[in-house]
Amino acid sequence: MSNLFDKLDAKRPTPEIKQPAQPSHAQKLLTWLPRWPRDTITVRQIRVYSSLKGRTDAINAAEVLVANGWLSPTKPHRPDTYAWKIIRKNVLNPTVEM
Repeated sequence: MSNLFDKLDAKRPTPEIKQPAQPSHAQKLLTWLPRWPRDTITVRQIRVYSSLKGRTDAINAAEVLVANGWLSPTKPHRPDTYAWKIIRKNVLNPTVEM
């Protein structure tokens, strides 16, 4: 035997809960970059100090920022790594166009 609440629940549609979209790795890096005190940054520094821990994620995010004009490639001190010069802009909430 069902009660009144079971009957009401059967007619009520289930709510769809929308999860907020996760920012891309490039957007995470761009949000973090203004806090970096130096003029250049390497893959290792990105992996150690930012929220990006994967090497390929860090390199791909930095390449997206190069394409959008936030970073510029530079010669690293070591031959087996990547380094970029940070191009600082006075923007309050920077976004990356994909």
